[in-house]
Amino acid sequence: MKTAPFDSINLNPGPIPHCQICKSKKFEFIVDMGHNAPCDSPLTKEKLNEAETVYPLRLLRCSDCGLVQIDYCVNPALLFHPDYPYLSGITETLKKNLHAIAERCVSKLGLPKNKLVVDIGSNDGTLLEGFKKIGMNVLGVEATNIARVANEKGIRSIQGFFNLNMAEKIFDTEGPACLVTATNIFAHVNHLGTLLRGIYLLLQDDGYFVSESHYLVDILETLQYDSIYHEHLRYYSLKPLIRLFDDQGFTLIDAERIPNYGGSIRVYAQKGRGHPVSENVRKLIAVEEKAGVYRPETYQNFAKDVRANRRALRSLLVKLMDEGKSVVGVGCPGRSATLLTYCGISTDLLPYIAEQANCLKVGLFTPGTHIPILDEAKMLKEQPDYGLILSWHYAKDIIRNLRKKGIRSKIIVPLPNIQIVENEM
Repeated sequence: MKTAPFDSINLNPGPIPHCQICKSKKFEFIVDMGHNAPCDSPLTKEKLNEAETVYPLRLLRCSDCGLVQIDYCVNPALLFHPDYPYLSGITETLKKNLHAIAERCVSKLGLPKNKLVVDIGSNDGTLLEGFKKIGMNVLGVEATNIARVANEKGIRSIQGFFNLNMAEKIFDTEGPACLVTATNIFAHVNHLGTLLRGIYLLLQDDGYFVSESHYLVDILETLQYDSIYHEHLRYYSLKPLIRLFDDQGFTLIDAERIPNYGGSIRVYAQKGRGHPVSENVRKLIAVEEKAGVYRPETYQNFAKDVRANRRALRSLLVKLMDEGKSVVGVGCPGRSATLLTYCGISTDLLPYIAEQANCLKVGLFTPGTHIPILDEAKMLKEQPDYGLILSWHYAKDIIRNLRKKGIRSKIIVPLPNIQIVENEM
């Protein structure tokens, strides 16, 4: 089979006219989330008085290959701007998960020490810290200023978007990589063909590409409509991924479900076609089919449940406000922007959102809804009646930590079903 032209699936900013993998124009509409601001572009106080650009956010499914995707591409330079306010290393649960990836990959793939591992979208270098501890030669590629944080920690990182020129430069200066990783960015890249072509060029013969992305099965099973935002261009299941990798000269050799971000899939692809494929792949496809991933009615039910949750959550907050109860937000992940905007939650219902003091968003305002993001010390002092946990996918750990810090508030967990937690989960 001839490799498909790598740039044929690259996307330009604006409406997306065809499937992002197979280029079909046969779509099934799922849900319209309205017009949203980029989720990780919080505003300064001065910016509140300026016009804010919003973009359409609609979820569709390709009728041919089954890929679930949005139909509008925002310029990645706007989404992943230099001041991108995210640090993977400040969340202890995520930090442990990222270090575990390194141990898992080296053990599972039998990687020899001192070989080059390149992480694309490396953020503050937390994942590569794990590889470095094991004895691998590591290099990060990060588009934002967070690359400086990684370099300060001793994790060599290049600031810039990964492309063919960068792949060739790394190959020429560092030699081939035995492994390239991309955690929680593989669904974000608009130039998907260029990304995979660059990885192909950078890898040694039979080298590996390991990615992690939100898993469509988990999104459907736990009603994660807050994971629909412009950074997430695609929502992966295995059948479309198998086609994508084969088109671009790889073999999808293994896959496994992992708990990260409320449910993700880790996919192992090997350079070249025709490599042996793990039984795990067949088993996971069976799971997807049982979950209805490839049936249109599944998405009709998902959209119905999304609308019901929006009504119920907003009604609860209005009821609490009418009763004179105080409610604040807890945690401000990027995904919270979708939930807040779609549910019409702004400062009338949520006067502020409490975050860890070292979060880069503290002192800023949420995109679209303009809710202040404040040091959690304010919540500790005020002890509001309720806290709406927006990082609900880590609810158990966050609530336990809040209780240790002295928070007595009842905690509202919005998804997958609205819960009110008085102590711990």
